[in-house]
Amino acid sequence: MMPASLRLFFLLILICSGIPLSAQEGEQVKDLKESLAENGNEEEDVSDLTDQLDFFRKHPIDLNHTHPEDLKKLICLSPLQISSFFRYLSRNGKLIDLLELQSIPDFDLETIDRLLPFVTLNPATAYSQLNLKNLRQQGSNQIMLRYGRLLEQQKGFRNLAGSRYLGSPDKLLLRYKYQYSDLLSASLLLKKDAGEPLFNGRPAIDFLSGNIALYKYRHIRKLVIGDYSLQFGQGLSLWSGFSFGKGPDVTSVASKDVGLKAYTSTNEGSFFRGIAGTVQLFRNFYLSPFFSFRKRDASLKVMPDGTISLSTISENGLHRTQTEIKNRKTLGQQVYGLVLQYISDQFSAGFVGYQSSYGHIFTNGSAAYKRYYFAGKKLSNMGFHYNYTFRNVYFYGEVSHSINGGTAILQGAMASISPRLSAVFVYRNYDKDHHNFFSQAIGEASETANEKGAYLGLNFSPHSHWKLSVYIDYFKFPWLKYRVDSASSGYEVLAQLRYTPSKKLQITARFKTEHKQQNPDAGSPAPSLVPLLKTNYRLECNWQFHRKFKSQQRIELVQYQKGSKNEELGYLVYQDLDYSPLSSKLSGNVRLAYFNTASYNSRIYAYEDDVLSGSGSGGYYGKGIRTYLNVRYRLLKTLDLWGRYALYFYRDKTVIGSGLDEIMGSKKSDLKFQVRYQF
Repeated sequence: MMPASLRLFFLLILICSGIPLSAQEGEQVKDLKESLAENGNEEEDVSDLTDQLDFFRKHPIDLNHTHPEDLKKLICLSPLQISSFFRYLSRNGKLIDLLELQSIPDFDLETIDRLLPFVTLNPATAYSQLNLKNLRQQGSNQIMLRYGRLLEQQKGFRNLAGSRYLGSPDKLLLRYKYQYSDLLSASLLLKKDAGEPLFNGRPAIDFLSGNIALYKYRHIRKLVIGDYSLQFGQGLSLWSGFSFGKGPDVTSVASKDVGLKAYTSTNEGSFFRGIAGTVQLFRNFYLSPFFSFRKRDASLKVMPDGTISLSTISENGLHRTQTEIKNRKTLGQQVYGLVLQYISDQFSAGFVGYQSSYGHIFTNGSAAYKRYYFAGKKLSNMGFHYNYTFRNVYFYGEVSHSINGGTAILQGAMASISPRLSAVFVYRNYDKDHHNFFSQAIGEASETANEKGAYLGLNFSPHSHWKLSVYIDYFKFPWLKYRVDSASSGYEVLAQLRYTPSKKLQITARFKTEHKQQNPDAGSPAPSLVPLLKTNYRLECNWQFHRKFKSQQRIELVQYQKGSKNEELGYLVYQDLDYSPLSSKLSGNVRLAYFNTASYNSRIYAYEDDVLSGSGSGGYYGKGIRTYLNVRYRLLKTLDLWGRYALYFYRDKTVIGSGLDEIMGSKKSDLKFQVRYQF
């Protein structure tokens, strides 16, 4: 049990301390990470997004000489706002001053404030040619080294007779980046997860990723050799990496495709490896051919006839035990194809065609819900996507078809009804036999198959200080799903009200409820599906009460119920304090949180600050205290140091976790150290 004096001290801090932006990256990135975690993507890594924003701070986009694809990389702009910007330029000519942004339809003051750090009208002189002298003198280099480990010993690191972790509990990350203006880049990343052998019997790091990329060279818009990602259309036909999906920013359901990107993330599953490019054929026509071959982790099974088959591909990239090491790189994956696009300021369209082939045969298994899963060694996909802006309405959509399989359709519209009211509507219909290994479109399920749905979202600003965001998403699944043995349906509603009386104070209230259906628990008398309900209530206050200090408070309540079982109630309350003076070498932030939920089902997610490019959205469940401290120290102009200590203390547990991750005791803590050298 936690001592009474400590509980009293904790509550006094929550009540009496200041009550704003503790995140280093801004509210939109925080919301994005929390939304990804809530949808089951806890391992999604968005460090490349934060790195990209950091790049634009140092190399702002020249708004008079930019391209729609460049502005799509800024999460603060919706597709409708990007179209409005280029329509304004075509009618009024180049911008003379950034103050003109206030004259563009659909640009509010909040959007402009978020945009200004990343744009300019006075770009640095463009480099006229690439040569060794310029590459050496004018290019920027960055080396980052990160070390972390869990302080308590997990069961897998003990000297067990059976399955155990074969490596050390240390986590290592080494990243190198080179950037020459916006014309040339190179990156190299080496990573070791906790439990993985450092050399695995040979002098090689477990995960190695890198690439070289050339941009804007004559007709070559992009050329990437090495690891890359592809993001086209609305994510139905071809999309690798994370996508925004549903969140408090209702415009995020319209994906902002940026096409070919050099891959710099630490996620070990969502990328291609090979060569890809985008070539400008003439005027507004672009061709993007690509080829990829890489080895994937998979569990293989020998069939009675001697053939080898598989059912799933592992995406977590963990190689800690004998079994995980045995499954490492056992499946060859080859992907090749092309994308033909027409891109202009107000209208864009594209055709996608590619084939994926695998070294072993996929089997869909004996489970009834897997009847329409993909089976075979080769899969061909085709798709068409478009977007068109007509006055104040942005239309967009995509059709994807898997050869010898089904079709998926998505159609959306985003409208600026008035300066204070905007709306988004999306309809989706994904056939149960639509097969695609590279799809990340909006949906309730993790795959773009066996789903129909309609989404309606509204943004309403009755006053410059007030903003209301609301969406409702209705969905149905015509065929069976995992733990759902018949057709099912449900809906999700979110309403968020944000009050910003000044740049230093922001208050947010949020309501979110999800209604689904699922099989009854074992032993339940219910004959069919039972309702599954989860509702969250959140109140948050951000306040910069001093030029050096920011503070954030949040209280969140959760209700969870399945069928006629007793309702679970839980809550989370935390206090963040951020110290970030402009001229000081030292900055940091701290959190103190108390949480109490009945089980993992009623867990609550909350964004957590981390070291630079670290990602996290903590899941809070059980009963206990969560605290962490992040510190950054600028040792030299070119050298930065980070440190992080984080702790879970559970009131009612003597064992934390399960399996090889089990910890004996009531505490779980970890340390991180990071150094970055720029030259």
